[in-house]
Amino acid sequence: MKIRTLALNLGLLAAAVSPAAFADTSRDHDSILAMQGEYIVDFAFDETVLLQPGYERHAAMRSGGIETVIVVQDTPTKIVLQHILVDEKSGHVTKHWRQDWTFEAPTRFEFSDDQTWQVRAIPAELTRGAWTQCVYEVSDAPRYCGTGKWTYNNNVPTWTSDTSWRPLPRREYTKRSDYNAMSAVNRHTLTPSGWTHEQFNTKVLRRRDGTHVELAREFGFNDYQKTTEVDFKPAYTYWTATKEYWAKVRARWERYLGQPPGVRLKTKVDGMAMIIPLFEQAGSLEEGRKVRDAQIDAVFDKWVERAPAEASARR
Repeated sequence: MKIRTLALNLGLLAAAVSPAAFADTSRDHDSILAMQGEYIVDFAFDETVLLQPGYERHAAMRSGGIETVIVVQDTPTKIVLQHILVDEKSGHVTKHWRQDWTFEAPTRFEFSDDQTWQVRAIPAELTRGAWTQCVYEVSDAPRYCGTGKWTYNNNVPTWTSDTSWRPLPRREYTKRSDYNAMSAVNRHTLTPSGWTHEQFNTKVLRRRDGTHVELAREFGFNDYQKTTEVDFKPAYTYWTATKEYWAKVRARWERYLGQPPGVRLKTKVDGMAMIIPLFEQAGSLEEGRKVRDAQIDAVFDKWVERAPAEASARR
């Protein structure tokens, strides 16, 4: 396999492989599927390079959790993985984030403005031979997408995205008002004990006049270590009871995200106006009560609308 190295911003190196080498996607498919399983997860975020006079480095952030990753959909060119958190002491379950992987995706959603994601075509030269990963909120609302190729240098499976926009992470949007977007490169690597997710983030103030002010760079490291010592039965019980409900929720999001122009949320940035009723409906199903389709529609009708049409795509 011929491999040539490309220098990405933030000092990150990624590898690009000839399109012919990707005629068989099975190795990539299996690499993505390998992220399923049961994990103890550590999350670490550190501001590194400070880019504005007077800007003070914020404190490092550390957290963790116990999480299972469940396969929701598996085809040769599309894989959907759902993350579910479990509290080891109480057994309480929380539906967490979701990641969708699509081979040679023609479009993806991109965070364009406050609570707005535009659906835009992916350039042919970027998506050819590549997988697009899209990440979703706990309510299955959009977060960000990235497109890149899997590489296997020295038998280490690694996927690196292009640079793309994302909204403020949940860990900061209740604490920070000095920036309103992140420019990010994401890298996933399979390891002997699990997998890792590295984030090369730049915190940016995007102004209405189209100018950007970069405040600081940040390195994020999420470490997924396999475990056999945690009882994940509550997570699987929850998912069995609610998976058909969440499939209906995903289908409603897809009405907005499956084609241009995209979606705009009418909630506050924390999204709780949608998260709470959707979680309550899922909880009702878990308790054996019924949830009508009209109840799901009512939440979407109140808080979701189509994004404004764009005269041209902004990148």
